[in-house]
This record gives sequence, structure tokens and C-alpha cells, in this order.
Amino acid sequence: MEYVIYTDESEKAGQYFGNFYGGALVRSVDLHNVLDQIALKKASLHLNDEVKWTKITANYLAKYIELMDCFFDLIAEDKVKVRIMFTKNSNVATNLSTQQRRETYHRLYYQFLKHAFGLRFAAGPTGERIGLRINLDQLPANKEQNTQFKAFLLGLNRNSDFKRAGVFLREDKIAEVESRRSNRGGRIAEVESHHHGLLQCLDVVLGAMAFRLNDKHLEKPAGQSRRGKKTIAKETVYKHINSRIRLIYPNFNVGISTGKHGMESLWEDSYRHWLFLPKERQVDPTRHKP
Repeated sequence: MEYVIYTDESEKAGQYFGNFYGGALVRSVDLHNVLDQIALKKASLHLNDEVKWTKITANYLAKYIELMDCFFDLIAEDKVKVRIMFTKNSNVATNLSTQQRRETYHRLYYQFLKHAFGLRFAAGPTGERIGLRINLDQLPANKEQNTQFKAFLLGLNRNSDFKRAGVFLREDKIAEVESRRSNRGGRIAEVESHHHGLLQCLDVVLGAMAFRLNDKHLEKPAGQSRRGKKTIAKETVYKHINSRIRLIYPNFNVGISTGKHGMESLWEDSYRHWLFLPKERQVDPTRHKP
């Protein structure tokens, strides 16, 4: 058995919340079915270009909602597990060295991959040995930092909880998934469209959470008394995503860590949020959300 995790990241420093990380986990036995369903749904909706939260408009609203229904049907069936992690600006980390602050991005990414899916509970009572494959969306840091980060991830194999659960990671199973979107003057990388579709759905969910938690649904164009059509369309997609989550968790609260019915919930639940709290922190009341 192998578990495949696709990861993405979003807003680093929002008005109230930042450091958004998202992950989607699929079991190897479900992988092709999941990827095919997303690809077929995109094709049926004629969403031939890259689907992204930032590209939502009123004209594409219905299509994005239908694609999200496909994605959340897979989540509800537990064929895909989704985890979203973020920090709250008012929780200020203290006693960090210069190096720790410089490595914040990778350190949080590591904590997300180590803990968010509850992989130490993944093997279950059978004690089955589980391979782990991690597909990272393009990392923003330089090549040397990213290489060090991947080597750091391999250290999970020495973690006692992972050993006990029989979870192991090989170096050749950590890959960066290049985006099809091109920078001006850059090349367009070829990627497997199935994999890219899953990351696109994750991007929409992650973007929706950053959008709502940072009150971007209230924004109005400069000099205008009403919100723009694109903002209203994005809010509609967010509300639909939230309604689908609430079918799974009726009392779901977007801005806090999802409640547990035991530590095994970290693995068993199909969708969870994690408000990451620094071990050493002080609260800055001036940065609280009003």
C-alpha cells in the first residue's frame, strides 16, 4: 500500500491569517479513479485551462461550483483526505533565532507534512507497512534550500511514531510538481494533466479559506460603494465549499482546528483544519480580527 500526498501553499501574510498550507492524500488503490474523475469533470465543463482560485469570475461561477462538488464527493467518500493549515497573526512566535525565522516556510511545511494527516495512525490494527509519496507544488525558495528541505523530510523515516506505524518515505518519492502556468520569458513545463487537476482543486479550496479568513469577501474597489462581481463570485464559491464541509461536519468552524473524537481523528477524518500555534508565543491584541 502507498499513500500519495499532493501539497500546495497560499497566502503567506494576510491581514489576519497567514502561512496557508494545503494537502490532499489519496490511497494508491484509489489514485487512478480519483484523477480520472477530476479530469473527466474538467473536460465535461470545458475547463481546459488551469483552474485556480484567482481565476474565478461570475462567468465561470457555475463551473467552479460543479467542479468543487466533484472534489467534495470524493472527499465525502474518503477517497481523498484534505488538510488545511494556517497561522493567526495575533499569535506571535517568540524566542526564534535568525535562522529559524529565515527557515519559517520550510519549518512550517515540515510540521504540516509530519502531523496534519495523522500518519502515525495510518497503519491501523493490521500493522501494514505503508509507502509514502509526496508531490510538492513548486517550492518558492532557491534550489539549495529546497534540496535541504527534501533531505530534512527524509528524516521522518527515523521518527519513532512513523516507524511504529510502518510509514516510510524514499528519496525518489519526493517530487516537485511543476506548474503549467508560465512566467513572462519562462518556459511552460509539461506535467501530467491528471495530477495537475487534483492540485488545481486543492488550490481552489486553499484559496477560498485564505479569502474568507482574511475578510477579502468585504473588499470593494477603490472609490466604489459596492463589491466587485469577481469578489461576489468568489464568496459564492467559498460559501458552497463551506456548505459541503458542513455536510461532513455540521458544526465546522473555518478559523479554528477541527475538533477530534480521539487522536485517531487526525488520520480518520476526511477533511480537517489546523490552526498552528507556536509553542512559545505571545498574543498581540492589536492584530486580532475585529
